[in-house]
Amino acid sequence: MRATVIYGPKDIRLDEVADPILTGVTDAIVRVVAACVCGSDLWSYRGITETKQPHRIGHEFVGIVEEIGSSVSNVTVGDFVIAPFYHCDMECINCRNGVSTSCQHGGWWGSADRDGDLADGGQGERIRVPNADGTLFATPTVPSDDLIPSLLTLSDVMGTGHHAAISAGVGPGSTVVVVGDGAVGLCAVLAAKRLGASRIVAMSRHADRQAIAREFGATDIVEERGDDGVERIRELFDGIGADCVLECVGTKESMDQAIRSTRPGGTVGYVGVPHGGSELPIGTLFGSNIGVRGGVAPVRNYVEELLPEVLAGTINPGRVFDLTLPLSEVAEAYAAMDERRATKVMLTP
Repeated sequence: MRATVIYGPKDIRLDEVADPILTGVTDAIVRVVAACVCGSDLWSYRGITETKQPHRIGHEFVGIVEEIGSSVSNVTVGDFVIAPFYHCDMECINCRNGVSTSCQHGGWWGSADRDGDLADGGQGERIRVPNADGTLFATPTVPSDDLIPSLLTLSDVMGTGHHAAISAGVGPGSTVVVVGDGAVGLCAVLAAKRLGASRIVAMSRHADRQAIAREFGATDIVEERGDDGVERIRELFDGIGADCVLECVGTKESMDQAIRSTRPGGTVGYVGVPHGGSELPIGTLFGSNIGVRGGVAPVRNYVEELLPEVLAGTINPGRVFDLTLPLSEVAEAYAAMDERRATKVMLTP
């Protein structure tokens, strides 16, 4: 079969690899219907995260179950399933506490599982899924093609944006600022709207992304950054900042922007994968009673809550996909996102 392999900076290839096989009784084999490129994949693509040797890449996919191990009971052959960006059993204490990203028996796509077998990267034709009963979430029926983009967001970006909003304590009447206008930031706007925020500011300099942000519920757009951005946010919110600020980038600059845009007593919800040596200004946080919560988003714990609204068309997070390419053009998919010619790229077989 074909699967995406990263060899180094700007070197993405679609290679022929061995077909996945069941290696344990809790495994499933899933035929990928749609996958995508994530903003976090770009850290390796740009060489910011070192690629020491060629390896499989990709961690967001939906598909059809083709085989199951003898102990798998929650999904059956023929089910359409959503896979989070990691595998987990949903039974250990961490999963039950809502932090399935810290599953005691889980792991990451493109890496060896706890038994030393490869959990295939998500940008391929087929995937071996460890812990299939916990990892995979089956939809009631095989969905129509128009729903697939939004279902695919539940594997990562919609759940991650939701985690930012939940971590910041967004609720009815909250004022919200979203730092970052990538797919996660746009989904954070949608999540804040869904949770009842009364005013939502999207910090964005790109007209196409601003349009999606407004569609998702943004009431204001702020293009300024740094000191000018902080000043503009404070002008909008009584000179003090917003109740909740959602940090969806992961750089030192974006975290600084988020903290300084938060009112005293407010909360930053952060989900951007940290890069650039960001350190929290404890003195500032202490003196202003600003809270900081978040981390890697346990999106599997959110699928059951968000899925009915996607199926009903109440929310349409799939709008973040503005380019669809065949898997054979995966190198172009990475280049388009790296060069900001696309917000998020969906890959199809």
